[in-house]
Amino acid sequence: MKYLVTGKEMKLLDQNTSEKFYVPDAVLMEQAAMVFVQKLLSWEKPYHNILVVCGTGNNGGDGIAIARLLNQKGIRTSVCFAGEQLSSNKSGASELYRLQKKIYLSYHYPVEETVDEQASYDCVIDAIFGTGLSRILSDEYRRMIATLNHMSGHKVSVDISSGVSSDNGEILGDAFKAEDTITFSFGKLGLYLWPGSAYSGTVHVVDMGITAESFLERKPKMAALERSDLARLPVRNPHSNKGTYGRLLIIAGSPNMAGAAILAAKAAYRTGCGLVKIVTAEENRVPIQSSVPEAILSTYGKTVDKKSLIETLKWADAIVIGPGIGLSPTAEVFVHEVLQNAAVPVLMDADALNIIAKEPEILLRPHPELIVTPHLGEMARLTRDTVAFLQNNFIQSARDFAQKYDVICVLKDMHTVTAIPFGMSYLNLSGNCGMATAGSGDVLSGIIGSLLAQHMGGELAAPLGVYLHGLAGDAALEKCGSVSLMAGDLCDGIMNVLRNMNKYMR
Repeated sequence: MKYLVTGKEMKLLDQNTSEKFYVPDAVLMEQAAMVFVQKLLSWEKPYHNILVVCGTGNNGGDGIAIARLLNQKGIRTSVCFAGEQLSSNKSGASELYRLQKKIYLSYHYPVEETVDEQASYDCVIDAIFGTGLSRILSDEYRRMIATLNHMSGHKVSVDISSGVSSDNGEILGDAFKAEDTITFSFGKLGLYLWPGSAYSGTVHVVDMGITAESFLERKPKMAALERSDLARLPVRNPHSNKGTYGRLLIIAGSPNMAGAAILAAKAAYRTGCGLVKIVTAEENRVPIQSSVPEAILSTYGKTVDKKSLIETLKWADAIVIGPGIGLSPTAEVFVHEVLQNAAVPVLMDADALNIIAKEPEILLRPHPELIVTPHLGEMARLTRDTVAFLQNNFIQSARDFAQKYDVICVLKDMHTVTAIPFGMSYLNLSGNCGMATAGSGDVLSGIIGSLLAQHMGGELAAPLGVYLHGLAGDAALEKCGSVSLMAGDLCDGIMNVLRNMNKYMR
């Protein structure tokens, strides 16, 4: 697990490192410049002529130090002091910026008075604004950034693309369009949240001397799982049987809509579940038995036998309800009976959420351990917010919903967030655009449901299931490509990830 931080949290880390661990700010800046240069040159690109565009804050100071180190390595690097040109407050430069400028000029290294869109550089490095930016850019800065975006050469940002909010990824008027961002010590949230992620390129987190010790007692509330976390998946016991690995009940599929149930069940089995029972419409019997013969099947007609359903609920170690069930009165009966009678963890997805959205206050009543997995459209129906609002308040919306209703909220998007009520939140960084296809969410439901059935608590099963789902998509991408990837390929992707655990944990 690795922490992700906001701009304010990163500022506090800087302060703690200097005040509590006595590492001077100037030393931290020098270390940041050194690891930036080391990472930049590790790509072995033919850099001969580099431009570093600097603001007047500490990000600009980083940029000047980077330019000095590049010149010392024999790569002609010019600095443009853009912040001094565009700021009306010339005295507002940070002390570290002034120190780095004084050092740089004493070496008589190259300086560019202006940025020329027609000039040719191998690399353009953006060091105008850092993680502290919170205001809309002035027209002058927006024009400057637009000019930089039109220039030739490899585009790289120092810590974060100028114009991107480090807290939520908002574009503050305009932003530098980086192909790569080299960020220091910890990933910044804005680098991964849309639309900031579209301006960040590939994000590289490099260690520059600020460590987790600097959190002191105030650890961040956001983290991302990484490959070492796969070690937390359930382990097979040589002395075991199918009952050892849990019984998952999947209530999915409406008449002649069997696909969701099939995908969820396959994903559950691929993730190690011992027994899967599908409750679905009678019309789905043949396709399900043909596609997932391993599953136990229970079908219903026009009405629901509530007594039989309650007995089935008692059979299960975990329940998934919602994929493909539709919005019929029968589907509503299933949803309400599960909420009222389940005594094991429940995952609600898709149509179950659309049914709940008619009366979300029902979640305020006592309910079992509950995980909800809405995409933005479903979340908008649950909260009565617009999709645009949810996109702009992505993490906070999931946290607010989780706390209000005491549920684990898995809000799905390019980088899915899992919010634990009054606990940690997780931003998922695995996966790819090929997973934007019908049925992908059904596979996710099966994965998380399988982990729940294997007696993993929801606080781990939800974020770890999301992470495994993304890794399965990445494995499928290698085989299928992004355009041709289908949800069924994700089930094979799960198998490939789990079969090659040692490879994926490196």
